[in-house]
Amino acid sequence: MAAVEVLSELELQFAKARFAEDYNCVPALCEDASPSRLILHNARHPLLERNLKAKGGSVIPTSIELEGERRELVITGPNTGGKTVVLKTVGLLALMAQSGIPVPADRADLPVFDAVLADIGDYQSIEQNLSTFSAHVTNIDFISRTATPNSLVLLDELGSATDPEEGAALAVAIADHFRRLCCITIISTHHTSLKVYGANTGGVVNASVGFDEATLQPTYQLKVGVPGASAGINIAQRLGLNPSIIESARSRLGTQARDVGQFLDRLHAELRETEAERLRLRTSEQELEREKSRLATEGKREQQAKIKEMEKKLESVLRDFEYHAREAVNAIQDRAAAQKLSKDAERRISKVRREFREQFDSTIVAHTTGADKDDPQARPQEVKHVGEGDTVKLKSVGRPARIMRRIDDNHFEVEIGAMKMKIARDDIAEVVVRAGDSPVTAARARGFSVSLEKESANAASEINVIGRTVDDATGEVEKFIDRAFLAGLPRVRVVHGSGMGILRKALRQYLQQHPHVASVTEPPQNEGGAGATVVELRV
Repeated sequence: MAAVEVLSELELQFAKARFAEDYNCVPALCEDASPSRLILHNARHPLLERNLKAKGGSVIPTSIELEGERRELVITGPNTGGKTVVLKTVGLLALMAQSGIPVPADRADLPVFDAVLADIGDYQSIEQNLSTFSAHVTNIDFISRTATPNSLVLLDELGSATDPEEGAALAVAIADHFRRLCCITIISTHHTSLKVYGANTGGVVNASVGFDEATLQPTYQLKVGVPGASAGINIAQRLGLNPSIIESARSRLGTQARDVGQFLDRLHAELRETEAERLRLRTSEQELEREKSRLATEGKREQQAKIKEMEKKLESVLRDFEYHAREAVNAIQDRAAAQKLSKDAERRISKVRREFREQFDSTIVAHTTGADKDDPQARPQEVKHVGEGDTVKLKSVGRPARIMRRIDDNHFEVEIGAMKMKIARDDIAEVVVRAGDSPVTAARARGFSVSLEKESANAASEINVIGRTVDDATGEVEKFIDRAFLAGLPRVRVVHGSGMGILRKALRQYLQQHPHVASVTEPPQNEGGAGATVVELRV
């Protein structure tokens, strides 16, 4: 027996799972025994949904929110509009939730009710000698005595089947009784008095089922917050009632009722326009989001393009730095020269580092502000004036090359010995020889030692720095040695005096490290002795 019960329970759970999958159900959040809220989003009656699916249609979902002090809902609108379906859907889903069955909705917050009490349908009975009105009154009397604040009460067509004025008064009194009882109540009606009651009473919410005046067809959509028009004459016209009867009914309609009906018709027309405007605004927002996304994508592409351009400029600056660094290294290749020129090398490296930082910073600023766009003057690391026939030094190979022809503003064809190649402007480190320079200048630029008779004759072979400071004397001696070397003098004499020997020692140390100096000796006493220094220059 136990196995049968287990199998039965398994079959029940599988059936619930199949039902939940077929009808897109969600579990209902059943809280404690005190109903604080009833919320349904896009709820559907499962039987109605099954029947409409079989015919190829779809059910119009219902959304209701009753919570806090809002615990009574009054639904008005035309016949065949779906008021009764709303009541049946809420009642059935409440019972399904309390039975542990998932409910067909997008969201369902359903409390645990101690009773679900409903008066729906025509209970006229010949055997019990009950009219339709009597049957309704009997049911409502039972419900009023049974309901508690934890109950769900569903009343369909409240106040119908009797004199309209008395029925309206009775309907308002019944609705107010359940409001004061604080149970969750959903009422459907045609009475205008109940619409006014719902609009003027706290805790009561009006709602209506839709009706399209253009097609005279119900829309079955529940709109919470506004009452609906009954549209009985319009529905009778749609169903084909004699036109003369329709016309007579319209003429007999009271002015107040006609005005209320026209007001409600305008209200619903405005609501439809508002909904259409809301949809247009949503469409516009979506288009704006798409445009925003497109602009963001384009901006990202432009940013990436600028980054690539910046990387190219940075690469050019780095190549320029590598060239100057290589030149500094070439100047101190052998160990002896490195020892003699250590301080000079440090000064060169510091200068190159500083120039690189200045070039890099100026490039960054120019690129950020856009000042370097289409402006070759904004790129200081590039040689600006280069012409055909000029001899230039290339950063990439560290050798001189001759400009054969100009391809465009930034590209040239050069000749290095027997080899020809194309280079970019930023590969040119400097112009060694201009096309119009004299042969002597060109020879000197190419590293040849040039000695002119006139220059040799005018060059001094002796310098006197007695009384100078070490720094001033060193500067003057440096210029003196350079002029003598270019003039081709083999030997010069530096007169510095004896004194305490500080100037003599500093100058001799400097001269021993000078690249143009071959040797430093002290002359005989008759030629100055310790007060002078003889300098042999390199050939």
